[in-house]
Amino acid sequence: MVNAQVIGIDLGGTAIKLGRFAPDGTCLLSLSVPTPQPATPESVVAAMVEAIAQVDPEQKAFAIGVGTPGPTDVAGRIAKVAINLKGWHDVPLADWLEAKTGKSTILANDANCAGLGEAWLGAGRRFQNLILLTLGTGVGGAIILDGKLFVGHQAAGGELGLITLNPDGPMCNSGNQGSLEQYVSVTAIRRRTGKEPDQLGMLAQIGDAYALQFWQEYGRDLGIGLTSLVYVLTPEAIIIGGGVSASAEFFLPSVKAEIEQRVLHTSRMGLQILSAELGNSAGMVGAAKLAFSTVRS
Repeated sequence: MVNAQVIGIDLGGTAIKLGRFAPDGTCLLSLSVPTPQPATPESVVAAMVEAIAQVDPEQKAFAIGVGTPGPTDVAGRIAKVAINLKGWHDVPLADWLEAKTGKSTILANDANCAGLGEAWLGAGRRFQNLILLTLGTGVGGAIILDGKLFVGHQAAGGELGLITLNPDGPMCNSGNQGSLEQYVSVTAIRRRTGKEPDQLGMLAQIGDAYALQFWQEYGRDLGIGLTSLVYVLTPEAIIIGGGVSASAEFFLPSVKAEIEQRVLHTSRMGLQILSAELGNSAGMVGAAKLAFSTVRS
């Protein structure tokens, strides 16, 4: 299947991003369409099918990969829950898309797709073992071990933002208390400062003392959280993505300092901490990689 093509789809609460990809990762055609509102499963599938026809008018793609904002089943067939999408519970999305397009379809959660994308064509392409952390409204994660996506038992692994940072900290929607997400997500930044991350980034750019101090403390919290992950997974690289990563220059130094202080040299030897490179296209790229790696015989 040297000339095989696939479609990668990133399903979000406000937009559906998709592209048709060649095996080397070249995006041959891409498109972004608004997510229907309300985003019921039926309306989203209809929008997807119409968009797929636009990016693949000559029916050259043999498979579809979809990143969904929530967990899937082990086989990558069912969107168990989709955050910010109305009425999404155990939706057989892969079956529906296969029936309407005739193309083999596989699903994964969006953070895992972003990790696959960065590992394939982004900041993680030189590494076989890496962690991706997406710092957005929540905190998502992906683990790549020996070049392969690690999803754990029941495909529920890699929830890196839900590890405990402070056992007495704020309650988390997961039921945990003081999770990493409660300290480093956009929502947490708003709660802690009353400001948006981009505002704090702009203030730091002009040398505002409060903003610079905040980012230093933010980096310390993130570094402490990453310490546990480094000890368990000993990655070659940690890739930091998501909207908050736009201010990485102000918090990565304290992240690195915290890890160097807390992690034995043998567990962090050669570790690189890098900003993600693919931006908003990471999920779409990773979904395409998922389609290639899972469906190709």
